[in-house]
Formats: sequence, C-alpha cells, structure tokens
Amino acid sequence: MTSPRIAFVDVDGTLVETGSEIADSAIDAVRTARHNGHLVYLSTGRASVEIYPAIRDIGFDGAISSGGGFAEIGDELVIERTMPEEAVARMVGFYEESGYDFYLQSFDELYPSPGVRDRFAEYYSADSGRTGGTGSDPASAAATEGHRALEAFADVRPFSFTGIAKSVFLAGDLRAYDRVVAALSGDFHVITGTIPHLGRGSGEVTLGGVNKGSTILRLLDRLGLDAASAIGIGDSSNDIEMLQVCGVGIAMGNAADAVKAHADEVTTSVQGDGVVNAFRRHGLI
Repeated sequence: MTSPRIAFVDVDGTLVETGSEIADSAIDAVRTARHNGHLVYLSTGRASVEIYPAIRDIGFDGAISSGGGFAEIGDELVIERTMPEEAVARMVGFYEESGYDFYLQSFDELYPSPGVRDRFAEYYSADSGRTGGTGSDPASAAATEGHRALEAFADVRPFSFTGIAKSVFLAGDLRAYDRVVAALSGDFHVITGTIPHLGRGSGEVTLGGVNKGSTILRLLDRLGLDAASAIGIGDSSNDIEMLQVCGVGIAMGNAADAVKAHADEVTTSVQGDGVVNAFRRHGLI
C-alpha cells in the first residue's frame, strides 16, 4: 500500500450522477480507501444540511461544504468563512431588485426565495424522466433526496443575514451571470455552470477568496498535512481551485473542458467508475 493520502471528492457530477443517483462503484471506492488507511473528505457546493443520509452514510472523514464556506473534521465544525451581514444584505437586495430566484446557505439552514422550490421541482421531474423509474436502486435514493430538497426549498421564511456562507441564484435570464458579476464581483467570488440545465442563468456566490481550494489549504494546515499529498476530484467550475491546490487534481470524464483544463489528469465519468479508476491509479484501492 502507498503512504496514506487524503482525497477530496466532489458530490454532484462526481460521486453522484445528475439527479442524485449515487454510483455504487464510488461508494465501494470510498469505503475501501478509508479501510486502507487513507482519508476521504467530501468537498461540495452543497450546504451541510443538503448532504443527505444517502451520501453521509457512505462514510467520510469530514466535509467541506457550501463551496468552501465550512469545513468539518468528523462531526466537528472547524472552519467557518461566512459573509458580513451588510454583504448579505447587499447581495439579497440585488437579487430581489433583479427578480432572480435564489437561496442562502448557512451551516445548518437554507433560506430560499419563493420561486426556488418550483424551479427545482421542474429540474427533478425532468431528471427523473432521464434516469427512469424508481425502486430499490440508486434512482430510488435520488427520488428520496429530491423530496427532501423540495421540502427544504418550500420553507420560505424571513432571511437570516448572519452565518451565511454562500448563495445560489437561479434565473431564466441567460445574462444573469454577467449581471451578478458586474454587480457583486468586487467583493464576492462569483461562478457559473454548477447547475447545467440553467447555464449562465445560475451561479454561486461566496465572499472573495472563499472557495474549495482555499479552504482545503486551511484544513490541511489544521490536519498537519501537505497539499502535495492531497488528491482532488471534481467536475464543475466550483472545483477548479480544488484541482489547482491539490497535489493531484483530477477532473471527471463528464466535466466541462474548461474544468479539465485546470486538472492534472482526467478520469472516466460518474457511471464509468471515475472515482474508482482515480483511486486505483493513485494506489488508494
């Protein structure tokens, strides 16, 4: 066996097929790697409360969530990189003036605008048609997770301006990303492409300098590990900094070319055993 390594693994498009169908091979890869003495952390744009049991129960050593806003070692929250209240108020004000749907992520809460649930209902419905059927298979877990998400997005209530690490905007306007960048990029980190069917009508916003990569470096320092020992695996624009800071950055085969350009290597797709092949190539399994 190789010396112990640490791997940071994205969720959507990496461990999980579009529509939240978990790749069985990825489950086996994570569990085998940990059995072999390696550390495996989630590194996701989801809020911690969106990492539902079907994913948590795979078993991880910790998690980076909200695109770098938070980091956990085991069940302990050790890093919080949240926005000042005035920054959240400015961001929300812009979204509301623009008529964009959005939701805010704190560590343990989601705060959706009224239109978010319907947008995700359409998304899950369309994706259910592509994955086909339900039953005692991963698609069943996908349906359950979709139901949990829709419940969370239906809980419309006054926004909290404290403890917010990230927002996600969703708009029918395909110029939304450019407009968000123009309005917010001076103080915020704005990316797009994380919800494929919405394209440039959607995106994620964190504080400037807050991303998966910079939080990974803070976490590695806390763990006493060198970035050269780290492996990062992802597929989306919010994974780019992770791929850049890890000793080995691996893009999924289903990643966009713009993401692959920042990777050291490319593995196969989610359902093509991408995580297994990456772990095997680097001696974790």
